[in-house]
Amino acid sequence: MPAAPLPLRDGLDPTRVRMPDSATGVTVLEHLRARFPQDAARLTEKVAGGEIVDAAGVPIDSTTVARPRSDIYLYRDPPVEPTVPFSLDVVHQDENLLVVDKPHFLATTPRGAYVARSALVLLRRRFDLPELSPAHRLDRLTAGVLVFTVRQQARRPYQELFAQRAITKQYDAIAPLAQDLDFPLTVRSRIIKERGVLQAREVPGEPNADTFVELVDTLGTHGLYRLHPRTGKTHQLRVHMCSLGIPIVGDNFYPAFRDVADDDYSDPLRLLARSIEFVDPLSGLVRRFESDRSLEPPAMQQIRP
Repeated sequence: MPAAPLPLRDGLDPTRVRMPDSATGVTVLEHLRARFPQDAARLTEKVAGGEIVDAAGVPIDSTTVARPRSDIYLYRDPPVEPTVPFSLDVVHQDENLLVVDKPHFLATTPRGAYVARSALVLLRRRFDLPELSPAHRLDRLTAGVLVFTVRQQARRPYQELFAQRAITKQYDAIAPLAQDLDFPLTVRSRIIKERGVLQAREVPGEPNADTFVELVDTLGTHGLYRLHPRTGKTHQLRVHMCSLGIPIVGDNFYPAFRDVADDDYSDPLRLLARSIEFVDPLSGLVRRFESDRSLEPPAMQQIRP
């Protein structure tokens, strides 16, 4: 993807919008107003103020005709968002890496209604790091170790570690005790996640997801499990624990979806990215980063800032 002609603003990248595939004779503004009718007034203001530009950085005006498959760039107005009342703690920082201990309920990157409530935007603002980028991602509901690259030059080597599965990851989870299962065990299955569908699902076919599961402690009617994912499919750990008949406590997606209000922090997903270990592609050193967070059984859970 070509570099955006607009710089970072308040921790946010500009938004790229692709024009229609064929010539229609409409102006860029007409196309934008039709595509985003709820923002029609603000889009008109942005065009009048020279805030919307083409790929060369030239501001468009109300008469600029939309060229087929051309790109235009603008800053979106971030939604008014409540603050996630949990700390985002730094585990490690150097010239290439920023490693944090992410709390539950904080997204990794801006998406949908979660813009300022994302680790990427918060960290860019806190440390004034415009080139900060995630080397991988954690679900919004999953807490724990999250790795970012600081410089654009360092981005690719670290992201390739995750893409090539050259990372050792350990997760902790709290789930019901299983009387009919012998641990440790390995779960292998084929998981697919369809675009626009909230849940991932297991289907027949060649396995593409592999998780080693250990029971490390008993907590009344629940167990503390150590999960070792050998692959990285979407919702893999949640799907595999559910397939064993022991869905992770606080999971509102599996086995069935239940809606939870954005500001309801009373029952977090008891899933924690406990540690990450890898050989640093730039220094050759073995790196290991661990979370200081802990998971509490359901009866003990409290909201803590």
